[in-house]
Amino acid sequence: MPAALTEKEFSQHVNTKFQLINEDSKIELCLVEVKHYRPHEHEQPGMERFSAFFEGPGERFLPQQVYHLSHEQMGELDIFLVPVSGSQSGYRYEAVFNYFRGSDG
Repeated sequence: MPAALTEKEFSQHVNTKFQLINEDSKIELCLVEVKHYRPHEHEQPGMERFSAFFEGPGERFLPQQVYHLSHEQMGELDIFLVPVSGSQSGYRYEAVFNYFRGSDG
């Protein structure tokens, strides 16, 4: 069973590797940062809002779309990744999470 897609869960796995299965190849991404977003005054309470940033190789650019990732502890995940920066040395991707927490919070 895959892990919960929460800020707390991702934060436990910063600096670990995720395998991205894309067509017939595997690409290694490293989770490099988890960024919390403070709630706004006018926002409904109970929101989970954060971004997870991944770094990938420079020789392979990934366009924005949903990707299937695998992680040793978190299991299999489908995540929408958006490229946010890049160079020949590597690309940085962001996954934004914004949802209401369940009652178990």
